[in-house]
Amino acid sequence: MGKINKTLQNIIAGPDNGLDIRNIKYLPRWAVFLIDIGLVTISTVLTIFILLDLSPFQYTLLSYFDKAVLIVGTHIVFFYFFKTYSGIIRYSSNIDALKLLLATISSFIFLLTVNYVTFFSIGEKIFLVGGLLINLWISFSLLFLFRLGVKQVYEYFKIIQKNESLIKTVILGIDENAISIAGALDIEHPKRFKIVGFLTQNSHKRLRILDKPVLQHNEQIHKEVASLGAEAIIFSENTFSSEEKFKLVEECLEHNIAVYNAPLVSSWDDSQPIAQKVKTLQIEDLLEREPIQLEVQNKIDQLTNRTILVTGAAGSIGSEIVRQVAEYNPKKLVILDQAETPLHNLQLEIESKFPDLNFKVIVCDVGNQKRLELMFQNQDIDVVYHAAAYKHVPLMESNPHEAIFVNIHGTKNLADLAVKYQVGHFVMVSTDKAVNPSNVMGASKRAAEMYVQSLYHEQIKRKTSETKFITTRFGNVLGSNGSVVPLFKKQIEKGGPVTITHPDIIRYFMTIPEACQLVLEAGAMGNGGEIFVFDMGEPVKIMDLAIKMIKLAGYQPNKHIKVRITGLRPGEKLYEELLNDECKTLPTHHKKIMIGQEVVRDYEMVNDKIIKIINSANKLKNDKVVAKLKDLIPEFKSNNSSYERLDNIPELKRN
Repeated sequence: MGKINKTLQNIIAGPDNGLDIRNIKYLPRWAVFLIDIGLVTISTVLTIFILLDLSPFQYTLLSYFDKAVLIVGTHIVFFYFFKTYSGIIRYSSNIDALKLLLATISSFIFLLTVNYVTFFSIGEKIFLVGGLLINLWISFSLLFLFRLGVKQVYEYFKIIQKNESLIKTVILGIDENAISIAGALDIEHPKRFKIVGFLTQNSHKRLRILDKPVLQHNEQIHKEVASLGAEAIIFSENTFSSEEKFKLVEECLEHNIAVYNAPLVSSWDDSQPIAQKVKTLQIEDLLEREPIQLEVQNKIDQLTNRTILVTGAAGSIGSEIVRQVAEYNPKKLVILDQAETPLHNLQLEIESKFPDLNFKVIVCDVGNQKRLELMFQNQDIDVVYHAAAYKHVPLMESNPHEAIFVNIHGTKNLADLAVKYQVGHFVMVSTDKAVNPSNVMGASKRAAEMYVQSLYHEQIKRKTSETKFITTRFGNVLGSNGSVVPLFKKQIEKGGPVTITHPDIIRYFMTIPEACQLVLEAGAMGNGGEIFVFDMGEPVKIMDLAIKMIKLAGYQPNKHIKVRITGLRPGEKLYEELLNDECKTLPTHHKKIMIGQEVVRDYEMVNDKIIKIINSANKLKNDKVVAKLKDLIPEFKSNNSSYERLDNIPELKRN
């Protein structure tokens, strides 16, 4: 059989052969039309021979030639009427078969009508009725088999010419979406998958769909996949919870079964081949939790017809806040960042997606107090979402003065101006690294938290007009700039190695939309002075994350892609926390959102020490900067850093 395949490949699809099927995109309409006429002619001739063999009696009103011309001519008219030749044969469907059936039956009815009109007019028939029935059956069979044959031959030789082995795959699910995916993948060229069956949670005995078996899957899904001879599985339905999907994928990866994800067919467009829409399951699909259901009305009241400022708007968090705020029809949206190119890209996106939105783009460093004040004077801002920050731990450990300029001084500038210009709400985006900080970045964010919280309580103390300062604190964000998931993806695409700082390191994860929902919700529900923390579920071991990503990409860890341990980076710790040891939590109306009750420090003390920290940063004295940070934040203990020596210096000497 293999030799026959190779011979056929050389004859029909050889690179130097004019008959190479790659040169034939589709049969032209006129060619299909002529072939159909030829097939009806053959059917008519066969019918005549059958009738001559079966019965000596024949009607002689017309000659055999005239009868054949009348039959073929009638079919031509109905072929044209039903446009049976207009489809691309390799994509023939039930609709095309129905058109053929209608055309041949219509021809039969017309010829039968002519037959009896002639009989009642002159008392003699043209055709034997049995002959017309035989012709109907033969002509439809030939026309249908021609299309079926071309379709199968085309598919066969497309596989040969690609010289590829298809991925034997099962579809998980038997709903309409699953069946549509299977059907689309079966007829697509070039093929990528060979669908060998379906798996479902329901019990179906001897059920087949698209002539493929349907099996019930139980707790050991890999056994059903193996029984169908498959090497991959496609998730096609969204009925699984995140936990169920995680468990299924984990089992598949353990048994070297590739896992793919297919979007809803209703969301497909024609911009790329169907097989390319079925993609390898991404780690984000597994780490995603059930969507958070939040109140809508309170955000409408907070954002609609208000002037909103978003700082750090070009970043991954800031840009998503901008997109979500834009949905609430603000009076004006002010978008601020110092990163020119990402800000320009965001501007183009907003212009395209929200053509009626009133927005202003400002290029500005939050450390530039004069520029910020001019903006507050001109914009009459109601709500500030402060997402501008330096966030990369190793970089800030090497450049602590820069962390001070942006994370502390920038926050102080904005907070002071928010109070001066009577902004209603100021929502600050913080991080879990601010809890018991072990690095400069986390400490700078904790200092910023302390400042805005103490400033809020100072307003209450002085009984001045209140700006409600609210802090949101969460962990790592999937897909954000510089996060571990995009880094691992790039390393895997390059063939490795995947680098991990420590085999036991763990982190909390959430998605960008999730994080930004929390920010908006906090701004709407907060009364001022709170630090909102989010129930982020179970932490993820980064080593497990890397291994799953390698397997999802179709490789074996430490065989195809190496995993390399590089050692903890300066300031990095094995695990992050959302609350420190002294902090208690209060529930809110949402079970996944809590209020962390941090100890509120005296504003005068915090402000005085922060001014000293900023002054040290201006002198570019790294040790002095870090020492003063440690003085403000006693729980700041450096880890794996050159600043660890400062933890042993008495407080008086540090100052």
